[in-house]
Amino acid sequence: MQIGVPKETGPGEVRTALVPANASKLIKQGFAISMQAGAGQSAGFADAEYEAAGVAIENDRSALLARADIVLAVRKPEAGDVAALKAGALFVSFLDPFNEQSLVQQLAAQGATSISMEMVPRSTRAQKMDALSSQANLAGYVTVIQAASHSPKIMPMMMTPSGTIAPARVFVIGAGVAGLQAIATAKRLGARVEAFDTRPVVAEQVQSLGAKFVEIDLGDTGQTDQGYAKALTAEQMEMQRQGQKQIISQSDIVITTAQLFGRPAPQIVSKDMVESMKPGSVIVDMAVESGGNVEGSVLDQVVEINGVKIVGQGNLPGEVARNASEMYSNNLVNLLLEFWDAEATKLDLDPEDEIIQACVITRDGAVVNETIKNIYGGS
Repeated sequence: MQIGVPKETGPGEVRTALVPANASKLIKQGFAISMQAGAGQSAGFADAEYEAAGVAIENDRSALLARADIVLAVRKPEAGDVAALKAGALFVSFLDPFNEQSLVQQLAAQGATSISMEMVPRSTRAQKMDALSSQANLAGYVTVIQAASHSPKIMPMMMTPSGTIAPARVFVIGAGVAGLQAIATAKRLGARVEAFDTRPVVAEQVQSLGAKFVEIDLGDTGQTDQGYAKALTAEQMEMQRQGQKQIISQSDIVITTAQLFGRPAPQIVSKDMVESMKPGSVIVDMAVESGGNVEGSVLDQVVEINGVKIVGQGNLPGEVARNASEMYSNNLVNLLLEFWDAEATKLDLDPEDEIIQACVITRDGAVVNETIKNIYGGS
């Protein structure tokens, strides 16, 4: 079975879907692999490393896609790439199916089977395939490093002959995978860390990392079956803002990680909160790609309001592209091998399997994912 890995063409995308070590693993399982020249270069993997692993390096992108039984990618495909796929091919990447109806329908019309890595369920069995979590973990780390690089203060307390330097105060909003990693990283750097999440169930995890969990009574909140925070009502959003405002005003660094799966991110830090912070303070808006948590944040820019920097960089995992590629590649390989029938040398994407039901979007010329079909109105 032929795997094709094209070079990423999305603006600023430096990750790759397959690293040499995993290519070697798949080849030993019976797959043949072709990659577009330079597909791993921006993540630090040279073509020669892939060739040493048994990968064929090709220049012709369209020919590579046309021959592939399976295409592995990081970002969603462009229209021309979809048109190059042969009927029955499997395309696996982040697809953003909630917001990409035209693309999904084009994949269906092409006769391609597509897997959206965002839709892999958060279950024990699927944990090794959970690319959202693997990339969010790294993004949480990067937010702290970015904040530290923009802050005029150091993170840890220092007692020196010249005087004592108080630790930086860091406030992390959202204690999911990214938020917990941000908390852990800030603590390792010596900061005083506080955190808030609408799900009280995560308080123990926050405290286990040495941070203080900020309690704001919002009434009934909770989380979804997949472990995501539920959307708040307008009244709860206002209660959250008021509860956070004083902490934000006292913080040197604020990191926001609140995102709603398939929907725009909630705005939880208003301009007056930003203006309440001391000049030199830093806010990192991790949700800027999906609308932003912070009023005034701009994708891929650092905006300054009254001396407070708001960092709105997108594709945070791309800042550590080598590790991000390794982790994403692991997710893809685990997915393929979970459903690989070595004797028959084919993938068995059983439509009754709970993982397949959750993440397969198109198949046999139609949109088959029930969640996505409902969003599209049954089309």
